[in-house]
Amino acid sequence: MTLIRSLTALGLSLVLIAPLTSRAADIGGPFSLIDHYGNRVTHESYDSKYLLIFFGYTFCPDICPTELLVMGQALDKLGKDAERIQALFITIDPERDTTEALSRYLPNFHPDLVGLTGTPEEVAKAAKSYRVYFRKGEIATGETTYLMAHSSIVYFMNPDSEYLTHFVLDQNAETLAERIKAILGSD
Repeated sequence: MTLIRSLTALGLSLVLIAPLTSRAADIGGPFSLIDHYGNRVTHESYDSKYLLIFFGYTFCPDICPTELLVMGQALDKLGKDAERIQALFITIDPERDTTEALSRYLPNFHPDLVGLTGTPEEVAKAAKSYRVYFRKGEIATGETTYLMAHSSIVYFMNPDSEYLTHFVLDQNAETLAERIKAILGSD
């Protein structure tokens, strides 16, 4: 049964991700969330910067820390160009990912990474606008923790919050930085 659920989740994520292959894809939109400093922010709070956005959660055992590490290293490789970018980590698990949890977690990856959380409804609305698949896993008998199934895509948005492209987990920091530089150079 678990295999069936996993395959269903994979199929759903592929259906949700498939539209990302088109540059004209309708990805992104307005959001209103709380940053890890406790401030209410919207997509307009970052309107002068390119956005590098990843949706994940702090209890993630593998994909999220790997992706955040690559994002942080890519920002370092960008040099002065990194000043034109705001990297955002938007939680898909607002029940556990409080502002305090995010402020303890994110400095491990990059000092300029900003974490965003909110009510479950606010987070779900933001995730939906980016076509992010996520689902809370089942809690096993005798356990108190859970994992989250989720898509793993890094979105790159222009300063007008318009979708430019996306990156997937198979990118290393150097390749990610090179691809970002190419986009910034053509702007």
